[in-house]
Amino acid sequence: MDIDPIKPDDAAFLEEWAALVNAVADADAPWEHPTTAEDGARQFTWGWDGEPAVPFLGMVDGRAVAWGSIATSDYDNFDMAYFRFDVHPDHRRQGHGSAMLAHLVDEARARNRTNLITDAWESPAADAFAVHHGFERKLASINRRQHLAEVDWSELDRRYDEALPHAAGYVLERWPVPTPAERLADLARMASAINDAPLDDLDYEDEVFTGARMRAYEENRVGRHERLYRVVARHAPSGELAGQTVVAVEADHPTRGHQHDTSVVRAHRGHRLGLLLKTDMLRWLAEAEPRLETVDTWNAESNDHMIGVNEVLGYRVLGREWAYQRSLAAD
Repeated sequence: MDIDPIKPDDAAFLEEWAALVNAVADADAPWEHPTTAEDGARQFTWGWDGEPAVPFLGMVDGRAVAWGSIATSDYDNFDMAYFRFDVHPDHRRQGHGSAMLAHLVDEARARNRTNLITDAWESPAADAFAVHHGFERKLASINRRQHLAEVDWSELDRRYDEALPHAAGYVLERWPVPTPAERLADLARMASAINDAPLDDLDYEDEVFTGARMRAYEENRVGRHERLYRVVARHAPSGELAGQTVVAVEADHPTRGHQHDTSVVRAHRGHRLGLLLKTDMLRWLAEAEPRLETVDTWNAESNDHMIGVNEVLGYRVLGREWAYQRSLAAD
């Protein structure tokens, strides 16, 4: 198998990549939304917040049979490399996955990264592959989807009204995007609350948020053709930002939305702010994005509180994904 880098302006390779990714999804996660070459170009140009993954395509006799990518960060977790890789369902059990993984491990070594993390939809085959290559199960995450046409607004309004007395002293604000420069530092301080989300046995350091990183995140949503919505809770007596929820809607596919961070600062928990924030977000999206049909979210399976909120909002389980980890430090 020949392994070559995919450049974001390489239309032919990106078409091969998209066809492979969609074939994998059809076999392993048929609920996933189909992807396109244009989606790949934006993803590999912009990444999440200015640090795009470097992708590779594995070719055999002119056909794409595998792909992989490596992502590293200069914000935090300086020893970590995150891998994504898949093999076309018609070409599995021929060594292509092992070859792509070996290539990614070499890339990690070249970057002096020793903490390797990858993930896969739960299956005996994925577990066996991970164990064979020295990876251990560390974190289970659940993918859920909300169908907005099925939202029980009367029940949601009732829950919202019940929660309001517990949040006396807090106000909800629909945050402007892009964030004004003078408000970025406050936003970054609040965003660090996501570090309290459970990671189970995953060896992963707290993420470091700065105003510059928040700006990069917002700019990359534009680059990826997404419209960003952020609702924040403010503690009125102190003026502190207490929590937020963020949803991105695909501009090219406005029926599809993606839940990003929902978090509440530790000092402000216990006031049902999560439910209030997410309910207000739904009300806003109903006004601003009338074509929106679904919103996808991810949570650690052990995150009982946020899962409880999502179940109130009608999210349904799609599948379980495992994060696997391996250290190169002792190799």
